Amino acid sequence: MNKFGKKAGKSVIAVTYPDEFSKKEFIGLAEAAGLTVVRVVTQKYLGNKYGVGAGKAEEIKEIAEEIHSEGIIVDEHLTSSQAYRLSKLTGQNVIDRERLILDIFSKRATTAEGKLQVQLAELKYAMPRVKDEVNRSLGGEGQGLGGSGVSAVDVRFRDMKRQMSFIQKRLVQVAKQRSLFRNQRDKLDMPLVSLVGYTSSGKTTLFNRLASEEKEIASTLFTTLSTTTRTVELPDSTKILLSDTVGFISRLPTYMIEAFKSTLDELIYANLVLLLLDASESLHDMDLKYSSCWDILRELQVPASKVVVVLNKSDLASDEGISHAKNLTAELPSVTISATRGDGTHVLKNLIRQRVSSQPMVRNKNS
Repeated sequence: MNKFGKKAGKSVIAVTYPDEFSKKEFIGLAEAAGLTVVRVVTQKYLGNKYGVGAGKAEEIKEIAEEIHSEGIIVDEHLTSSQAYRLSKLTGQNVIDRERLILDIFSKRATTAEGKLQVQLAELKYAMPRVKDEVNRSLGGEGQGLGGSGVSAVDVRFRDMKRQMSFIQKRLVQVAKQRSLFRNQRDKLDMPLVSLVGYTSSGKTTLFNRLASEEKEIASTLFTTLSTTTRTVELPDSTKILLSDTVGFISRLPTYMIEAFKSTLDELIYANLVLLLLDASESLHDMDLKYSSCWDILRELQVPASKVVVVLNKSDLASDEGISHAKNLTAELPSVTISATRGDGTHVLKNLIRQRVSSQPMVRNKNS
């Protein structure tokens, strides 16, 4: 269930930036959250008192009354006060981009680790909003508990910090289990190859083809939230461990990356990182998504020396798209494939074999 409640979530107004990339991606996020966008409102700059300009807020109010929508989603970070003012003006429940992504994460998390990561991100999202929410609930007084001198805000903060501490300890335990797995991998001398890329770039399709698996594939964003690892045999009987990871997205807040770091840590220990790029998209979208992926890889301190770019969806791409993708990624080794049809995957397997055999094993720091 999303944050609009049981009945809502069917029809929403999306407020986003005017460029096509932003509109398409934000509608995709809404669909992944189980929402239907019935009207898109754009504004060049999002911010100010309502998260949008006063005139635009009035326009949204009129649209909401006209089409009887069930909520408003805003493609930007909103403070608690901004969301509250826009909600009060329009009579609609309002959530921002971060809350929308968290709703998707919550819906898609299936493993115990994934659920813990989402809970941690939820708490980090909520903490800055506690003061405003508590003060509003108390009519602006900010004090509670019968004049004991302890504010309701303090109580909420302490409770949330306790929850965060508990979750972080649980995630440390999971990290130790991962460390044990890496120790076993080191003993087997099996290189680890990780698939990364923008969400919906085709990582899971490629994973299924290389590993002969049947993981869920969907056109919606964030189908994969947890890391899955399988043994794959390459030419000359070389065996590797192949892992599929959570997809990247633009403007992903640092605290969300931090929450999923125990999953994304596999990239640090990987001997080879395959960065998938959808070569069938518009040149503009390709540029933005490739740049967003590198923003996250740099934040995770993944060196370019162990990255190979995989230009995927060649069966859908134009000659211009393939050429642009090759120029965009010219500084790194690349291979062009279609994960759906299998075109080029034999070339990819040979390239993986060559790269992992020429690089030293990445050893677990704790081994």
